[in-house]
Amino acid sequence: MKFNLKSALKLAALAVLVPLAGVGIWGATANAEGALPVRAPAPTVDESNTASSETAVFAGGCFWGVQGVFQHVTGVKSAIAGYAGGTVPNPTYEVVGTEKTGHAESVQVVFDPHKVSYGQLLQIFFSVITDPTTLNYQGNDYGTSYRSALFTMNDEQKKVATAYIAQLDAAKVFKDKIVTEVTPYTNFYRAEDYHQDNAYTEKVNPGYLLYFDEPKIADMKSLYPSLWMEKPVLVFDSNYHS
Repeated sequence: MKFNLKSALKLAALAVLVPLAGVGIWGATANAEGALPVRAPAPTVDESNTASSETAVFAGGCFWGVQGVFQHVTGVKSAIAGYAGGTVPNPTYEVVGTEKTGHAESVQVVFDPHKVSYGQLLQIFFSVITDPTTLNYQGNDYGTSYRSALFTMNDEQKKVATAYIAQLDAAKVFKDKIVTEVTPYTNFYRAEDYHQDNAYTEKVNPGYLLYFDEPKIADMKSLYPSLWMEKPVLVFDSNYHS
């Protein structure tokens, strides 16, 4: 999240409203980013993967919430916040924030495809993580670094991703057309340590996390209980495991 006057005013209001409303009201009934949550249908495309481990890269707005959700998915081995798809090597948060490098805030997910498929991760992604109909912004975060994107690692992921987006559009799961980009993976750079595990450690902005990101985690648990993993796979071992 980039900090600006709009963000500051919004978060100041949240500091008053959220405690009055109670965190529990969000559940799977409301999401700060508008179109979510939805119960997206399961992908119908067949997948073929015999590997014991697979990597996928997702961009869906601020990487804190993307990471927080995937860290609770059964079969996920790791979820690292970082920057993908840009032209500047080893970028910093500040450089990416200029919106001149082409990077998107992203999360690199390593998972066991025998426990959770790439298609199931996409189902979760479109259900509770990203509003795929907003171009270059998510919620209160604006800029190309907050675009919704899938950086596909191979032809199989590209096939599954493009087919699933077509499936969701055909079913009119969202009232507007999906603009999530599907683009070949080129690079991923791990973000600074202070951006890792923020949905649990609340090291940077607990008000933002409470309003924008913790509801996504709650929605994941509510909508996909069979894929829910109570103890998150954190980047850093800590006492924040639930």
